Amino acid sequence: MQKENCFYLGKIVKKYSFKGELLIKLDTDEPEIFTEMESVFVEQRKNLIPFFIEESSLHKSELLRVRFEDVKNEEDANALIGAHLYLPLEFLPKLTGNKFYYHEIIGFTAVDQSFGDIGKITGVNDTTSQALFEIDRDGKQILIPVIDHFIKKVDRGQKSILFNVPEGLIEMYL
Repeated sequence: MQKENCFYLGKIVKKYSFKGELLIKLDTDEPEIFTEMESVFVEQRKNLIPFFIEESSLHKSELLRVRFEDVKNEEDANALIGAHLYLPLEFLPKLTGNKFYYHEIIGFTAVDQSFGDIGKITGVNDTTSQALFEIDRDGKQILIPVIDHFIKKVDRGQKSILFNVPEGLIEMYL
């Protein structure tokens, strides 16, 4: 499995028991939807290795407690602490309405209610304190904060997002 065909699920943060159980910090608002997984891909030395799950449950409502098939002791568990976990993109729950995954909207057309056609969404920068839509307009980059009340409609059929951003925000990039 290639990383580009997967989404980031979370990170193994610590051991739970001396029998090899681990705690995973999931990168989701709904951890309960991942309690029935049969397997995950664990990144080791830049490769994604499948690990099969014997048992999993929520721990303190935000961490996933997992027992992998081939992890039977503390030494095996220690080797996995800090590892990142991935799942194939097809395992992502479908979102509807104005909810979306960042990877899903790449290539969508950005349109503002007042300004009109802004350009193509080329990415979302989520490394800053405020995530930003990166939009290409004839070679110029326009950044719009990912703020719910700026997003009026996500149209998956037309592959577009309708925005209503404050006056002057788009023009300052042009």
